[in-house]
Amino acid sequence: MPDIAFVKPALPRAGAMVLPLAEEAPLAGLAKQADEATGGAISRGLEAAKFKGRKGQTTTLWAPGAGLTKVIAIGLGKPADIAATGAEAAGGAIAGPLAQEREAVVAADGLEPAFAASLAMGVLLKSYRFDRYRTTEKEEDKPKLERVAVAVSDAAKAKAAFAPMQAVADGVFVTRDLVSEPANVLTPAECAERCKALTKLGVEVEILGPKEMRKHGFGALLGVAQGSANEPRMVVMKWNGAPKGKKVGKPLAFIGKGVTFDTGGISIKPAGGMEDMKWDMAGAGTVVGLMAALAGRKAKADVVGIIGLVENMPSGTAQRPGDVVTTASGQTVEVINTDAEGRLVLADVIHYCIEQHDPRFMVDLATLTGAIIIALGHEHAGLFSNDDTLAQRIEAAGKAVGEAAWRMPLGDAYDKQIKSDIADMKNVGGRPGGSITAAQFIQRFVQGKTWAHLDIAGTAWSTKDLPTAPKGATAYGVRMLDRLVAEHYEG
Repeated sequence: MPDIAFVKPALPRAGAMVLPLAEEAPLAGLAKQADEATGGAISRGLEAAKFKGRKGQTTTLWAPGAGLTKVIAIGLGKPADIAATGAEAAGGAIAGPLAQEREAVVAADGLEPAFAASLAMGVLLKSYRFDRYRTTEKEEDKPKLERVAVAVSDAAKAKAAFAPMQAVADGVFVTRDLVSEPANVLTPAECAERCKALTKLGVEVEILGPKEMRKHGFGALLGVAQGSANEPRMVVMKWNGAPKGKKVGKPLAFIGKGVTFDTGGISIKPAGGMEDMKWDMAGAGTVVGLMAALAGRKAKADVVGIIGLVENMPSGTAQRPGDVVTTASGQTVEVINTDAEGRLVLADVIHYCIEQHDPRFMVDLATLTGAIIIALGHEHAGLFSNDDTLAQRIEAAGKAVGEAAWRMPLGDAYDKQIKSDIADMKNVGGRPGGSITAAQFIQRFVQGKTWAHLDIAGTAWSTKDLPTAPKGATAYGVRMLDRLVAEHYEG
C-alpha cells in the first residue's frame, strides 16, 4: 500500500495529478494552477470528455504538459452532498488508475481537511492486494504506487484526522490478510499464533487449546472439531484502554466464528464452490482486525475479543447427524446437520465470554447461513438483536462507513422451530427462516445479556470490486464496530 502524506498546495514537477472536482464547479486553486501551467490543456480535455463532476465520474488526461504524466479527474457530485463516504469512494476510484505511477499528488485544497483525509483513506483501502503466493507475475503487472501526497490547505488538520483512519485501515488489512489465506496455511493453530502479533499494540492475548476447552465443558465446539486432524483453538484478546483513574465498567465484547475450513462435515457440501469455505472464519478475522484497529488508535474503552477456531471435516472421528452434545452452558443440542456448525462454536464461546468477562454487551459475527444471502443478497448483513438501542447504533455506524446492515426479526414462533424431541434443542429449524432460526439458537446462550448477531455470509467476501475494496475479502464489520465504539462507548 502507498504511503500517504498531507502537504501544502503546490504544483508537482512531474508524475500524476488527481483533481477531485464537484459537479459543475469551475477549476479553482491548485486545479486552476495546473490548467494554466499546461496552457489550458486540462480544461480543454475535461470539456472534450464531457466531464461534469458527477459523483463517481472519472476522466484521465494523458501527458497534458508541465511534466505531468497524467491528470485524473474524479467527480464528487453536488457540493452540498459531499460526505465522508463519497470522498472515500472517490479515493477508491482513483487507486486503480494510479497503480502504475510511482507518486501522485491529489489537489484536495478545495476540500475540508476531514474530507481530504477520507479521500486518502479510500485510496489506501482500495490499494490493498493479497499477492504473497504469486511467483510468476510480470513486473509490468505489479502495482508501483509508493506515495500519495494529498495537497490540502490545512495539512496539519488533515493529518490529524487521518491518524485514527490509518490505524483502522491497518486493522482492515489484518482481517483481509487472514480471510484471504488458504486453509492449508491458516489452520486453527496458525490463526491463533498470528493473533499474538497484537501484543505489539498492547493487546493481551491468551490462547486456549483442547485441554482447556474440555475443562470448560466445550462439548459443542469440540464436537465440530473432532473430525479434523487440526486441533481447535480459542483466542481471548483484551484491550484495556479506559482512562486510568476513571471508574471502569464492564468490557465490551466482540465474538467471532472461526471455521478455518468448512466441508460441512458428514453433511458434506457440494464440491462446486467449496474452495470458498476458507473464508468461513471471516467473523473471527473481523474480530482480530477490530482489536488491532482499537488498539492501534488507542481507543478509550475496555474491550474483549474472543474467537473460536475449528476446522469442520468428515472422517472416521467426525460428528454424526443425530449426535447429542452438551454445551458449556449445560444445555444439550441434537445435531441434525453437521453443516450448521458455526452456531455450535458460538454457543460455547458466548457462554465462556459471559462467565469469564461479564460484558456490557456482546456482538457476535459469523458467516453463518446461506439463507441470509437469499434474503438480503450481498448488499446488507443480517442484524439480529435483543436490544433496540444497540441495534440502532450498529445500523447507524454501518451506514456512516458504508457497511450496511438490515435488522431481522426474532420471536417465539421461530424459536419453536428448533425444538428437539430428545434434547433441549436441535441445531437447525428447517429451510423456512433459516437465518432467523440460527439467530434464535444463538440467543438461547446469551443469558439475557444485551446482544447482537451479525450474519455476514453475504458481505464478508466479494466477487467484484467494491468502492473501497478490491474483490476478495472485504473485512466487513471492522470499520462499523470501530465506529460503534468510538461514537458511544469511549470516555
